[in-house]
Amino acid sequence: MSRPKPLLEIGSEPILLHIMKLYESYGFRRFILCLGYQGVMIKEYFLNREMRSRDMKLVLSTGQRSFLGPDTKSDWEVIFAETGAKTQTGGRIARCAQYIDTPTFMVTYGDGLADIHLGDLLASHLAHGEIGTVTGVGVNSQFGELKIEGERVVGFAEKPATQSLINGGFFVFQKEFLDYLSVDSNCILERDPLEKLAREGKLKVRRHDGFWRCMDTFKDYQALNEAYAAGIAPWTSSCEDRISENAA
Repeated sequence: MSRPKPLLEIGSEPILLHIMKLYESYGFRRFILCLGYQGVMIKEYFLNREMRSRDMKLVLSTGQRSFLGPDTKSDWEVIFAETGAKTQTGGRIARCAQYIDTPTFMVTYGDGLADIHLGDLLASHLAHGEIGTVTGVGVNSQFGELKIEGERVVGFAEKPATQSLINGGFFVFQKEFLDYLSVDSNCILERDPLEKLAREGKLKVRRHDGFWRCMDTFKDYQALNEAYAAGIAPWTSSCEDRISENAA
């Protein structure tokens, strides 16, 4: 049985945990997970997380079990919303509308990591007062670029950075954005909802120039694991320090 992408591990933990810990480090502790393909595996992961990570004592005669050592539980509140195995991104958010009880909420995908400052992203969104904010990132081309003069090649640029920005996947919305969405399984966040918001001038972009990587391919998965193993994981930088500050 194959796992859903959010459970693919970077180091010893699923990428989903890395993303949630990034949000936690900025003080966010309430999460709604829009479950799709094999969503029950995500529920089971969280239900069994303590068993996976801690030493355990089991009294066989009574079935009583107790965990030993430091408590590793987070004080998160997590809603696991079954939004359909084949539902598109916009439909998933719309099907969680009943659980969104704040005027402002944040959205991200389950397969992207960045060293983004989520506090600054939220502050920027609240300052401009529009309905939505999307993070824009510049990425390197997957191909080398020829430098030419006329018909003569004068040099090469190895995978140069593109001038335009792409959707970096970290959003902030006002609750009225839900009116732009549909519970229809074919509602794609990045199509009609965001395009309409943009046409109305109610969508702002905040540029992120730091680390960003989406785990679209096996090559991306390998690169993230190699970086993590080498201690080069910018998305984890100072996470523990921020969590400690927020808890103080």
